[in-house]
Amino acid sequence: MDSGTDGFLPPPECPVFEPTWAEFRDPLDYIAKIRPIAEKSGICKIRPPADWQPPFAVEVDNFKFTPRIQRLNELEAETRVKLNYLDQIAKFWEFQGSSLKIPNVERRILDLYSLSKIVMEEGGYEAICKDRRWARVAQRLRYPPGKNIGSLLRSHYERIIYPYEMFQSGANLVQCNTHPFDSEDKDKEYKPHSIPLRQSLQPSKFSSYSRRAKWRQPDPVPTEEDIKKNPELKKLQIYGAGPKMMGLGLMAKDKTLRKKDKEGIICPHAITMKEEPSGDGKVMLTLPKEDLNHNLEPCTKRTRRLRKNHCSAQFIDSYVCRICSQGDEDDKLLLCDGCDDNYHIFCLLPPLPEIPRGVWRCPKCIMAECKRLPEAFGFEQATQEYTLQSFGEMADSFKADYFNMPVHMVPTELVEKEFWRLVSSIEEDVTVEYGADIHSKEFGSGFPVASSKGNLSPEEEEYATSGWNLNVMPVLDRSVLCHINADISGMKVPWLYVGMVFSAFCWHIEDHWSYSINYLHWGEPKTWYGVPSLAAEHLEEVMKRLTPELFDSQPDLLHQLVTLMNPNTLMSHGVPVVRTNQCAGEFVITFPRAYHSGFNQGYNFAEAVNFCTADWLPAGRQCIEHYRRLRRYCVFSHEELICKMAAFPEKLDLNMALAVHKEMFIMVQEERRLRKALLEKGITEAEREAFELLPDDERQCIKCKTTCFLSALACYDCPGGLVCLSHINDLCKCSSSRQYLRYRYTLDELPTMLHKLKVRAESFDSWANKVRMALEVEDGRKRSFEELRALESEARERRFPNSELLQRLKNCLNEAEACVSQVLRLVSGQKARVETPQLTLTELQVLLEQMGSLPCAMHQIRDVKGVLEQVEAYQADARKALGSLSPSLGLLRSLLERGQQLGVEVPEAHQLQQQMEQARWLDEVKQALAPTAQKGSLVIMQALLVTGTKVASSPSVDKARAELQELLTIAECWEEKAHFCLKDRQKHSPATLEAIIHEAENIPVYLPNIQALKDALTKAQAWIADVDEIQNGDHYPCLDDLEGLVAVGRDLPVGLEELRQLELQVLTAHSWREKASKTFLKKNSFYTLLEVLCPCVDASSDGSRRSRWMEKELGLCISDTELLGLSAQDLRDPGSVIVAFKEGEQKEKEGILQLRRTNSAKPSPLASSTTAASATSICVCGQVPAGVGALQCDLCQEWFHGGCVSVPRLLSSQRPSLTSSPLLAWWEWDTKFLCPWCMRSRRPRLETILALLVALQRLPVRLPEGEALQCLTERAIGWQGRARQVLASEDVTALLGQLAEVRQQLQAEPRLEELPTQLSAPAFEPLRGGGSKDMPKVQGLLENRDRMTCPEEVALAQDPNLDLLSSLLPQLSGPVLELSEETRAPLEELMLEGDLLEVTLDENYSIWQLLQAGQPPDLKRIRTLLELEKPEHQGSRTRVRTLEKRQRRQQKVDLGRNSKDLQEELEAKKARSSGVKPEEQEFVEEAEHENILLTPTDHSPILKGNRNSLQQKDSDPMISLPSLTPLLHLSYPRHQVL
Repeated sequence: MDSGTDGFLPPPECPVFEPTWAEFRDPLDYIAKIRPIAEKSGICKIRPPADWQPPFAVEVDNFKFTPRIQRLNELEAETRVKLNYLDQIAKFWEFQGSSLKIPNVERRILDLYSLSKIVMEEGGYEAICKDRRWARVAQRLRYPPGKNIGSLLRSHYERIIYPYEMFQSGANLVQCNTHPFDSEDKDKEYKPHSIPLRQSLQPSKFSSYSRRAKWRQPDPVPTEEDIKKNPELKKLQIYGAGPKMMGLGLMAKDKTLRKKDKEGIICPHAITMKEEPSGDGKVMLTLPKEDLNHNLEPCTKRTRRLRKNHCSAQFIDSYVCRICSQGDEDDKLLLCDGCDDNYHIFCLLPPLPEIPRGVWRCPKCIMAECKRLPEAFGFEQATQEYTLQSFGEMADSFKADYFNMPVHMVPTELVEKEFWRLVSSIEEDVTVEYGADIHSKEFGSGFPVASSKGNLSPEEEEYATSGWNLNVMPVLDRSVLCHINADISGMKVPWLYVGMVFSAFCWHIEDHWSYSINYLHWGEPKTWYGVPSLAAEHLEEVMKRLTPELFDSQPDLLHQLVTLMNPNTLMSHGVPVVRTNQCAGEFVITFPRAYHSGFNQGYNFAEAVNFCTADWLPAGRQCIEHYRRLRRYCVFSHEELICKMAAFPEKLDLNMALAVHKEMFIMVQEERRLRKALLEKGITEAEREAFELLPDDERQCIKCKTTCFLSALACYDCPGGLVCLSHINDLCKCSSSRQYLRYRYTLDELPTMLHKLKVRAESFDSWANKVRMALEVEDGRKRSFEELRALESEARERRFPNSELLQRLKNCLNEAEACVSQVLRLVSGQKARVETPQLTLTELQVLLEQMGSLPCAMHQIRDVKGVLEQVEAYQADARKALGSLSPSLGLLRSLLERGQQLGVEVPEAHQLQQQMEQARWLDEVKQALAPTAQKGSLVIMQALLVTGTKVASSPSVDKARAELQELLTIAECWEEKAHFCLKDRQKHSPATLEAIIHEAENIPVYLPNIQALKDALTKAQAWIADVDEIQNGDHYPCLDDLEGLVAVGRDLPVGLEELRQLELQVLTAHSWREKASKTFLKKNSFYTLLEVLCPCVDASSDGSRRSRWMEKELGLCISDTELLGLSAQDLRDPGSVIVAFKEGEQKEKEGILQLRRTNSAKPSPLASSTTAASATSICVCGQVPAGVGALQCDLCQEWFHGGCVSVPRLLSSQRPSLTSSPLLAWWEWDTKFLCPWCMRSRRPRLETILALLVALQRLPVRLPEGEALQCLTERAIGWQGRARQVLASEDVTALLGQLAEVRQQLQAEPRLEELPTQLSAPAFEPLRGGGSKDMPKVQGLLENRDRMTCPEEVALAQDPNLDLLSSLLPQLSGPVLELSEETRAPLEELMLEGDLLEVTLDENYSIWQLLQAGQPPDLKRIRTLLELEKPEHQGSRTRVRTLEKRQRRQQKVDLGRNSKDLQEELEAKKARSSGVKPEEQEFVEEAEHENILLTPTDHSPILKGNRNSLQQKDSDPMISLPSLTPLLHLSYPRHQVL
């Protein structure tokens, strides 16, 4: 993009107005107000108030339009003249057989038009050559001097322009008519307001753009062949470096034509005619033989045309040159392709060096073609239809690409300069599109429009009725156009404009010289240029003078909106031009006959319409006369408009009536003159015609195209046309007797209409006299308010203009109304005694004076005088009271009430009010600080002080304020101290708080923080008393009580020493409970510690146990303590716990027996005939256990899936021994299974529980779990004593001996030496029989026993024995012992009670072995257990191997350790492998250290915490010291895997 060299100087800015909301309310009033200023510029810009933002109402999706195409350099008048000239000269050379190529001189294209014009202005070619003034020509063309450019311009002129100028002058024509076309009858008609006609005259079908494209191409360099054939090139010597002229055959063109000519028809080189006499005496034309034998050459089109019909005599006669009239040298003859005339190439002026190729025209045809006037210029319609979105995308893309920057960043000044550069350039073709003159009726207005549908929002309704809405403004009451019924598109109905960058609207004035208003809805700015109406003719004159060629062909060119001229050019010729940038949301108004033009800065959307006011009427009449001279069609009849308004004068406002009266008067005078001339011509026939009912084309003057209304002349014999009375001689040639007048009104009717207008216009004068007399009281009588109101109503009804006199009347009425309103308020307030806004005394006096000065008689003045007298009397009494030393409070109050009733502010009333406020405030302070009064809050005192600051100052008030301020300062200080004590992290002792409270009690103010501190101290003292009461009681306090005290103590803002002790006790109790929970509770157990320690009293029902299990998982079930009937209060009483526990033991035993009977009656799931439907047992998973893999609980006899519960391992004994048991000792295999409902805890060993009891003794706190643990321990010890008595009986001792012998026999069998097994010996050490020598492999497994501490290691060691055990099952036999019923019954009863205990005892295992040996082996259970163990061992094998490798690496690292450290580590591993946790081991060690000894008659060392709970059990013979002491020192490395 080239920014151009010639800078564009922007014209001055037009006036810009920013109305207020009040001014903006009436658009026509505001435009009339600014017209004196804005009319001087022709255009102006109006910025509406910021809040005036009408919504965009166009349906964007349905808005489709076809824009116009604008080629920018064809818009500017001078540029278009140059382009037309270049088209003509290019056409000239094209007819000469050459293509025009414009040369470049000094790196810019040569302006041929300017060169030709300057040569003509300097005297012509010959004169310039004679005087050698070509250098001056170069200087005028702005070429630099000193480069011999003048000679170069001369050569270009001679070869390109001079031949054309000679043809134009007709110097080389022979009998050629130089003016073949007469333009007198050229159609100059103009048809208004039709989009296909306005701005859209279609260009010629034979477009010149292709021709321009040719001469705009760069110049080719002449070839050697061209130089040889054209000797002029050698003479001019222009084939070297530098600019070169193309023309006159200089182009190496049509090489293909040359080739075609060579390959075409072969013709003789020339035709020579000879005259030979024939036999009949006639002369014959023959061809010589030598000519027939002549070398043949290609035949061109022209030579072919010469040779056809060559035998015709007529052809021979015409075969002569039209200049020299000779027929010789026929090879030099040219035949014109237009008229078939012949010319010698050397007879032409200038002569041609050779016969040109292609189409050739003779000078006569070229003259006729070049003299032909160009067709009217207009805009083409684009072929593509756009939507707003697609057009916007195209427009933004074009602008961004052209300026190479985002569209919003392109400066408006740059676009303006570039626009005027482009329109003035003949080298650059830039084409844009402009969506102009789009009908809003068809496509919808951008403003909301009120319709019958009534679907507008309130906001849209406001803008739809606004006078600034372009759909409303033309039809406002004071607009002239509202009296025209037809919807004139573009004038009464808005047009829409969708623009893009560089799209322009050319210089024009509005139809009928009306106003126009343009609103830019959105988008980029629109640049405007305007010329005032006073300079309109000057602009037309300048444009016609600068471009006469355009106006010769189109006299009404400026009415076609297709021509621009640079504002700088106009300003240089004295035309005043202004400019402005119209931004979105702004209006631009053009005034009558103000020329305006402009262009768009980018993509935008605008809307425009015309409107006419009363001041336009004279301009409208002048426009009709102007149109008559131009023979231009009118949009509407001006006479009809005036008469229509005159017919109803009462509907016109005064300004309009005055303007119409003036226009009507002039029109009537002119009509009388014209009709008088008609009578003088002798035309007397006339008939009335309603012209308004005729179409416009049937009542237009055939001469001047004016639309007739008042009268017209017609002919009976020529009914096809009529003329206005200004052209009565141009109607027809018929006799005057055949012509007649067609009129709308008679000459008597017109003055009547004029009189009505005069009455309407003069009614204002009589009204004005009445108003002037009333306001100035000329007759000395004041009019009443009603009379003045009647005059104002008359002005409104008759629509008088808003004159100064009317404004004075309105002001007088407004003042009178205001005075009456004030008087009524004052009087009514006195009577009703209501609080109303009071007048000051000065205002009352001014009101009285104002009412007296008004030119209106007002009877309310008496009321005002009465009020003034009351005020003066009140002032006297008030001054008297204020002058006394100590006026009473009652007197002051009565005077104040009296003053309030006056309705007038009296200065003395203010002083009385101050004294009243001082006395009242001092009384309030005195009452608040009285010793007997109740303490007021700090807020009340502060409010009292704030009120005191508003009271007028006096010595007593100042003293009271100082005392109150000091008191508040002290109170706030103590309040801050109390707040610090309450909120500080470091709590203070009760003594400190007591001291603070004691000091603050002397302050006579209620302090919230001090009171809060006092309440906290009271609570702390009560808390200390509660602690002392609990600590000094007969029993240790319960944990719940201590926790409650700790919670309360922590919330108190007091430092309490006892709180630390209580927190330590609670922490110790929680630590013991946590240790006990870890000892008893399984991982993720649903039971609490207290529930596990208490008996399960609901064991009788299988359904209830199952439902409780499911509810436990959901956390919904009640606890066992609640089932025991223990409330929260019962748990605090040790005696209640023991009684409930004993009762629960019996219920548990009875319930389990009933449950066993019930479950034993159920069919076995292992039976072949049992199905899932027949079985009634339900597993913990909720399904029915059936088939292989089902296990039956040994306690409750319920069946379960083996995979859903924890099952025992066959080869893991409950107690390890130094010697292994034989594999066939099946009664020692661990096949005992207790379900999770029966076995609720880990079941720790008794010595672990005793350690917990020892730790419990040191706690100064009572826990429910401790009471329950003591009961459980007592129950377990009692059962253990009974079990030992049974095992020590003779029968059972004999059975144990037999069992030991069988075991020894199985160990002694040789076949067992190869068996790799590790079977546990019986845990009951005193009953073991003699040992035998172990096998080597078994001995190796025993040595590695201590290292196998995890289940994976045990599984790895036992994995090979699973197949062995399976193979040994057929060899198992039993029973091994024979148990009598007397022996079995007590053992089974003990077994049942031992399984109910949540404690692990060795006696339980011994009894279970005896019962197992006394019955056949349960092969089904053994097979089930083997099947359940196999998957587990297979999955553990890999993990164990990895663990062994890790252990070997760890052993290498530990080689350097001390042997003592290694020994301690091994002992710790043994303790962990035995299942005794570190804290349990600690309890055991503590028990050993304490040397607890239990006597047969006293168990207090064990149950110290429960001093009275076991007194009734002291004499129980089952619990003795010899049986308990060994238990305290037993140490077992491993316990049962749960």
